Order: sequence, then C-alpha cells, then structure tokens
Amino acid sequence: MNQFVKINYLNFFLSLMTFSFIINVKATEPFITTEKSSDVLVIKEKSTKLSIFTNSSIDKGILRAVNNLQSDFQKVTGETPNVINQISNSNSPLIIIGTIGTNSVIDELIKQKKLNEKDLKGKREKYLIQNIKDFNGISEIILIAGSDKRGTIYGIYEFSKQIGVSPWHYWADVPVKKSENIYFKKGIYTDNEPAVEYRGIFLNDEEPSLGGWARATFGGFNSKFYEKVFELILRLKGNYLWPAMWGSAFYDDDPQNGILANEMGIVMGTSHHEPMALAQQDWRRYIKKNNLPNVWDYSKNKKVLDEFWTTGIERSKNWEKLVTVGMRGDGDEAMGEGTNISLLENIVKNQRRIIEKTSGKKANKTPQVWALYKEVQDYYDAGMRVPDDVTLLFCDDNWGNVRKLPDLSKPLHKGGYGMYYHFDYVGGPRNSKWINISPIQRVWEQMNLTYEHKVDKIWVVNVGDLKPMEFPISFFLEMAWNPKQFNSDNLLEYTQNWASEQFGEKNSKEIARMINLYAKYNRRVTPETLDSKTYSLENYNEFETVVNDYRKLSLDANRLYNEIPVEYKDAYYQLVLYPIDACSNLYELYFNVAKNHHLASKKDLRANDFADKAKANFEYDSVLQNKYNNEISGGKWKHTMDQTRIGYDNWQQPEKNKLPEMIYLNENEVLKSRSFKEKAGYISIEAEHFSRKNNSDKIEWKVIPDFGKTLSGITTFPQNISPKQNENVSLEYEVDFTSTGEFEVQLLLAPTLNFNSNKGLRYEISFDNEKPQIINFNGHYRGELGKWQSEHIIKSKTKHQISKAGKHTLRFRVLDAGIVLQKILINTSGLKDSYLGAPESDFVN
Repeated sequence: MNQFVKINYLNFFLSLMTFSFIINVKATEPFITTEKSSDVLVIKEKSTKLSIFTNSSIDKGILRAVNNLQSDFQKVTGETPNVINQISNSNSPLIIIGTIGTNSVIDELIKQKKLNEKDLKGKREKYLIQNIKDFNGISEIILIAGSDKRGTIYGIYEFSKQIGVSPWHYWADVPVKKSENIYFKKGIYTDNEPAVEYRGIFLNDEEPSLGGWARATFGGFNSKFYEKVFELILRLKGNYLWPAMWGSAFYDDDPQNGILANEMGIVMGTSHHEPMALAQQDWRRYIKKNNLPNVWDYSKNKKVLDEFWTTGIERSKNWEKLVTVGMRGDGDEAMGEGTNISLLENIVKNQRRIIEKTSGKKANKTPQVWALYKEVQDYYDAGMRVPDDVTLLFCDDNWGNVRKLPDLSKPLHKGGYGMYYHFDYVGGPRNSKWINISPIQRVWEQMNLTYEHKVDKIWVVNVGDLKPMEFPISFFLEMAWNPKQFNSDNLLEYTQNWASEQFGEKNSKEIARMINLYAKYNRRVTPETLDSKTYSLENYNEFETVVNDYRKLSLDANRLYNEIPVEYKDAYYQLVLYPIDACSNLYELYFNVAKNHHLASKKDLRANDFADKAKANFEYDSVLQNKYNNEISGGKWKHTMDQTRIGYDNWQQPEKNKLPEMIYLNENEVLKSRSFKEKAGYISIEAEHFSRKNNSDKIEWKVIPDFGKTLSGITTFPQNISPKQNENVSLEYEVDFTSTGEFEVQLLLAPTLNFNSNKGLRYEISFDNEKPQIINFNGHYRGELGKWQSEHIIKSKTKHQISKAGKHTLRFRVLDAGIVLQKILINTSGLKDSYLGAPESDFVN
C-alpha cells in the first residue's frame, strides 16, 4: 500500500513570485501510466529518447541510484536513457534529479519560484516528484527532488518501482514489467517524512544459508554482497542495518564495507551485544593479534577494553552510524551474577568519553543506542539510567511479543525509544531460523502498539538469512515509514497490493490468500517446534485436520504454479510455492511419524506403511531444497535453503536434517487378533488387513500396494500355480458382530476374466466352522460388455447365517491362481450403495 500523496493545486501561477495550493491526500495514487491522455507527460514512446539530468557534483550515493534508474528504464523499455550534466532546450522528455541546499538545479528552481522551498527545507528524508513548466527553455520537465540525500534516493527508487521494477527484482527474481510507452500523470507527489527515524533489518543467525550463499556468490560478506543488501534496503525506504555477525566483522572483513555504506546512505549499527561500532569477531581478532587474554569483563580488563573500543570509533568516525553502548557478556550472554548497575553506568560513561575524544565532538552529537535486551531490561527496571540523548531500544521476547513500552503517564526519555523485533531467533525453547512464521496481522498489532506508545526513533527487525522473509520485511519497513496507514481492516489489501506488484493483478488475490494462510499456519507452531507429538491423533481428528489444511494450500499453490507465465515461475517458487510446499510436506512427515508410532504401539502392521510414507516425505524435502538451491534462476541461490529443520530434539538445530526414528514391525511381531467391529449396519475390511494368512510350501500371499480403487489388492504367487486340494492357501479375518441374522458378504475382486479356457476362477468362503461355499465368480463370462469393465471390479456375493453376536472368523480360501481380492463388505442391515464401498470399519487388537 503506497503512501503517495498527490497535491492538486488551484490558482497555481508559475509566473508569479509566490504560489498557493490546496493539499488533497489520496491514498495509493500512482503517477506512472501506460495510457496516453491530455493530463500526462511523455516519458517514453517509440519516437522519444529520455534524458536524466543531474549536476556534475551530485553525491556519489545519489549517482548510484541514478545509474540504477537508468538501468531499470532499460530493463522496462529496452532503451537506455542518457544521463546528462547540461540542460539543452530539446523537446525530448527530461527528468531532473537533485537535492535542496546542494547548489544544484533544485536550488535554481526554488529561486525561480517554480518549486516551493518550504516543502523540502528542513525536512527529513522527504522527496517530491512533480512536473514543472517552462524551465530554462524547456516546456515541461519531471522533477525528483529530495530534502536530503536519502530523500532524493527514495524518490528515484519510487520512480523505478512505479515504472515496473520491484524492490525484490534481484533478491527474489521478480520479473520487470515491460512497457513500450510510459507516461507521467501531471501533479505533485510525495509520501512525506518517515514516522520512524531509523528503519532497518538485522542479518543474523546467517549460517549456514546466507553465509553459504554469500561465499558461493561473492566470496563472503564483502562489499559486493553488501551493495545488494544496501540497495534493497533503500528501495524499501529503509536506512539502517545491523550486519551479519556470526564469524563476521563488518568493517574488518572488507575495508570497503564501511565506505560503501556511508556512500550509499545506509546508517550502520551493531547488534545489541556489540558496543562501539565493533563486532564480536573484532574482539576475538584483536586479542589474538595483540596476544591479549580473552577477558570480556570491564571490572578486570578495563584498559584493554577501552583501547579496543577506541579502535571502533576511530575506524568509523567519518561515517554515519548509530553507536551501541553498554555491555553484555561475551557471545551474546548475560553478564556475570556479580554485575552491578553502577559498573554498567560507568561503562557507558567511559564509552561516551571515548566517543568525545575520538570524534572531537560532544558525545551527544554522535547518535547512540542502549539495547534493553533480555537481562539488560532488568537493569533498567532496577533503576539503571543512561544520558538523555541515548536512545532506549526496547525488545520483544524474541518471538514477536513486545516486552516493555514507555509509561506514557511519566515524562518521556528525551533520546527517544526504539524497538528490536524478531522474525528469526536462535534459542530456547526451539530455534526459528528456516521459514517465515510472522503473519503481518501479528506484526501490525504489536508494532502499532509500539508506535502508539511513542516508540518512533528506531525500528530494527531480525530477519535471519533475509530470504525467505521477503514479504514481512516489506511490510515492516513500509509500516515503519507510516504506521498510521494500516489498520485491522486493510492488512489483506496490503498483501494483495504486494502480490500484485510482484506478479501482476490477475492472480494477486489468490497469491495473497496463500501467503496470508501459510504464515498463519506457521504461527500455530513453528516448523522447528513441530513434531509427531504436537497435534492430537485421537482427539477431534486434530492432526489430520491441520495436515489437510496445508495439503489443500499446497495443491492450490502447485496448481497456480502450472498456470502462471514462465517468467514468473522462479519468483513464485521463492515467494509462494516453496514455503507452502515444504511446510505442507513437513506436516505430512510428522503426521506419518505419529501414525507409525501409534500403530506400532498396537502391533498393527500398517505402521510400516506410514514409516515408508515418512521416509518419502523426508526425501521430498531434499528434492524441494535442491530445486531452490540449484535449479531455479539458473542456480543463483546455492545454499539458500541449507538451514536444517527436521529432527530437532532440543532447542539447538541438528547438524543435518534427521528423519525421526521409525518403528518397523515384522509379521512375527504383529498381533493377529485384529477384530473389525460392526457399526451402522455393516463391516468393511481392506483385503490386506487380514488377521492371519496361510501359505503353502510353494504358494504365498503378497500385497500389491495401491492396486485397485482404495488401498491395495492381495493375491497368490506364483501366478501360474493353483493350490492342490489339500493345500490351505487362505486368509482369515476376525469380525465382531453386534447383531445376528442372515448377512450378505460382498467380495470386491479385480475384474480378472476366465482366462483358463473359460473354466472360471473359484474360491471358498465360510464363517467359523460352517461348510464352505465354493464360488466360481467369472466362469459364466462369455465376452459380453458390462459393468465389470466399466467399473473395474467384480462384486461376488454370498449369504451366511450368523446366530450369535460377538467375534467370528471369516475364511477366504483360493482354489485357483489369479484371484485378486481388494475389499470385503458384510451387510448386517445398513450397508448403503456406493461406488468405492463403505470406508473401512474400526477395529481393535
């Protein structure tokens, strides 16, 4: 949901020294169209060549964005605009880009009263996009003007998005929307200043997936990697980053990292336990290089720590940053039990002295933040305080539930407040690293609560490997710009708009529904926490219900994958299909594990079938992972889905995906006393669920899985040997009747014909010790067409007298080879007609 504001103005006299206008806020009004009309300016037509003007002295970060806009136009139209530094009076379309107060063409426009200085001067990160008439001999231009560096950059990238380049074009392979003709709707557009000052993400818990991908693609977390991250943040109107820190040190890994961040306009920070613009890895490298003891304890190692912290501020002193102050234990741990508030306050005081000495400015001129993470909040609650200019960064509980907010009945902290939020977490009770578990409904509710409590200085969210958190990242940063745009009624509308931006309008509602549902399902229980015991097998049919929820969603996602244009398939796989398919498969895996354990505990041979299904799920997970890592987008995303997710048995991840333990039964272990119970006037039995089978020396029964219409078929092998008269080749089924009388038994047999010279195939059937009935079920066949062929079944019927309720044994003996039994139906009074036969009856062992 874009925040564009179009300023419609009356009595707008460009010839006058001043002008007035009426502001009319209109939500989601695009300024780019492909339809020509009287109120548009041509940007691109077949006969035109677009030019983009910037001053030669333009900021390097803005120039990067300009060059990206140039490239984006080429992707959309097939033609590359000229970037020029001198304005001619050509009639070709012209976009002018600049920043107020930089001795640029923007300041000249203000002097000529063609641009209202008040709209930009003194504003933070604001841009205007508008048409202006009669400038330096040009009849009409399009202007992208910023109040500052980032304001200009945001205007440029908004232009890119509206012409058809998604912010996720690189990071999710969202295709560019091609257009031959592009027009600008005349007017003045802005989305005003951001509500939250620092809006960013934290790349964390980045091994093995993001780290593996970065090394395979760029050689590591270097400036080539971060260039892509910085550009994404800016395209999403963010401005702040906590960099990857597992084994990494942002400034030390590549000396160009800090230079590039400052150039592109990214405010750098460090995580809640990494003070003074230094990574945890910086400390380990520092003590190793200088042969110092690893004592991360200020009460015991003050001199070394002060010297170390000085290096961090010195290295970054000329770059825009937000300095984390305070101290936690080494390795993101709590400080020792003896830690006291006075020591921690003294640490902050000395850190600020280092900042002043190194920067040559008062400490309050360097933005600082103190993170109240975990036990640090306890220190704050116990009375610890920091100077007024330091921002207090509150935190959630690592699972998206805000822990603390300002007390609005008391004076507010002058340095303002921030929120550190989580989409990803490593820690108890289970890690959450693999897939998106954050429905935007919950994110909105908690972050709206946060904003309503005056927390508007910093919003930073832990996004783990970045992929596959694309959608919630978009929402979080857009909400940070303007929380007031969202309410409980328009969140699905946002999801639909986002889906439309990535995939077009046609399928946006269906895609939004699927994205919305899979996040909801994953919030029920995180994939890492899910196991075979999470849901109940026996109460309310719960486990099967949630499996079916995901299975239906997966079917919908796969159906649409087959329908969408080929150019969208890679993006669709990443943003929609993979998370749904992989999570659905995970649910089926644990359901099959649960069924395996449950049936094995009852000595039910069907346990083996569910074990096999779970193994198949485990293998399919690898197939999906391989497709993501090595097949889509030409193998671009190597290692991106390396994060383990199957087989957790404690809070920490397994080293590799591990199939839960399966229980296989052999026939000697199985109790042969399974008894099917009469209910609703019938008993229905799948043929393979016999209680006993009797083989001979040369003939044996074997199940043919998935044979026939329901579960399977069972027949004798070898198929060219019939039993001799004295050979008891039979199956026995235990049944439990609650009624008595004459009952009809229907055997559903494969439609095998009388291939044996028309003699027909025979079987014996009997209950208990009654005299067996010998049935030739196909001897009368003479080649006529009939129901056997069309229904693919032969229904053979016999009648039997049952005089006593209770348990009985049904015996089925074959007299000829080639008979395949699929199902047994016993009508005790209430069997109804159905094509597949009644579902299998309940049984007890």
